[in-house]
Amino acid sequence: MSYYADLEEGLQAAKPDGVVIATPNQLHVPNGLTAVKAGVPMLLEKPVSDDVESALQLVEAAEKAEVAILVGHHRRHSPLIQRAREIVESGRLGKLTAVTGLCLFLKPGGYFDGPGSWRREPGGGVVLINLIHVIDDLRNICGDIVAIQAAESSVARGFPVEDTAAMILHFANGALGTLNISDAANAPWSWELTAGENKAYPQTDQFCYLVAGTGGSLTVPRLDVWSHSGDGWWTPIEAERRIVPEQDPLTRQMNHFCAVIRGEAKPVLDGRGGTRTLEATLAVKKAAETGELVRLS
Repeated sequence: MSYYADLEEGLQAAKPDGVVIATPNQLHVPNGLTAVKAGVPMLLEKPVSDDVESALQLVEAAEKAEVAILVGHHRRHSPLIQRAREIVESGRLGKLTAVTGLCLFLKPGGYFDGPGSWRREPGGGVVLINLIHVIDDLRNICGDIVAIQAAESSVARGFPVEDTAAMILHFANGALGTLNISDAANAPWSWELTAGENKAYPQTDQFCYLVAGTGGSLTVPRLDVWSHSGDGWWTPIEAERRIVPEQDPLTRQMNHFCAVIRGEAKPVLDGRGGTRTLEATLAVKKAAETGELVRLS
């Protein structure tokens, strides 16, 4: 194993086919620009940056140099998420009308102590640490988000940073969504506890996302498709279960990155798409601070 003083030296010496950038968030853009300068495709851990402006700086530099960026939102490679998206895109649910997202879980007290004490301060709340995953899931399944309303609360722990947030999401297709997130909720409704993909978490039989349309509704990750047999609520309603083989999203992400390096595939989520997810997540903070509807650019 070889060690180098910095990324630039390492890329020049090792001349890799690709690089995984999993450094702290504030280093993503400078490290990414170093990879662009070296002409090396990158798997860039999310978020692309701490702000939209610097993220776009990296994205535009990479596009100009024709260097691929795969943003590390690993759930994009989840068979469960991919199957949910396929069901929506197939038209089985009709025109989407309503979306519900739940991300309710309980972080242990030690999570905020010692080296983790930074999570008590602004920038360490549940919105910037955890919400970005959920925003990307809903964007992926239901389409782009164009506007957001939000409120935050820190009443559970009393830290200077939020532990709970509630949002109204306006989708480009006209659907409206509600989304609640809290890391102070003793509850089973989060991706980690419902999907069973990360074996470090106990799995429940619940769902955390609900997508409804004029032709049916879908629970995720259970993949139950509900619909009436006739025209409306007086007729019987029943569910069909979709089953997908269990596969590790992180392994699939790395296999996909190898295909991107070889030029056999385009990134499932490129730098511009990852920046869109970042913009939507940051809009939640702005909407909560101002109390206004925030429209995305």
